[in-house]
Amino acid sequence: MYADPATVRKILTESGDTWAVVGLSSNRARAAYGVAEVLQRFGKRVVPVHPKAETVHGEQGYPTLDAIPFPVDVVDVFVNSDLAGPVADEAAAIGAKAVWFQLGVIDEAAYERTRAAGLDMVMDRCPAIEIPRLG
Repeated sequence: MYADPATVRKILTESGDTWAVVGLSSNRARAAYGVAEVLQRFGKRVVPVHPKAETVHGEQGYPTLDAIPFPVDVVDVFVNSDLAGPVADEAAAIGAKAVWFQLGVIDEAAYERTRAAGLDMVMDRCPAIEIPRLG
């Protein structure tokens, strides 16, 4: 319901190649680190968004989405479900085209708000799993 194949494909192939990854740090043990690496292999520009604003995978990090000084196409969210809704709202506010909530990140109210704001959204899925399936 929150990840229909057409929307998954559209976000991964048509929404643009600049992905802000909220929760991405230099901690190699975190899922965000590996997912960002896969996205880069598939041609995506990965922008780390983390309070530490670290450089990760060669890309300068920023403390918040609104601190990024260039357009972002997709916001990939690696935060707890109770924190994810405000991130989706911020994604809409900065003009992103799509929001992607990672596996286990679920906020139905945020999904409805984000879709109502005109953004595509996928929830409870991982782009690193989905993108190789596109073929």
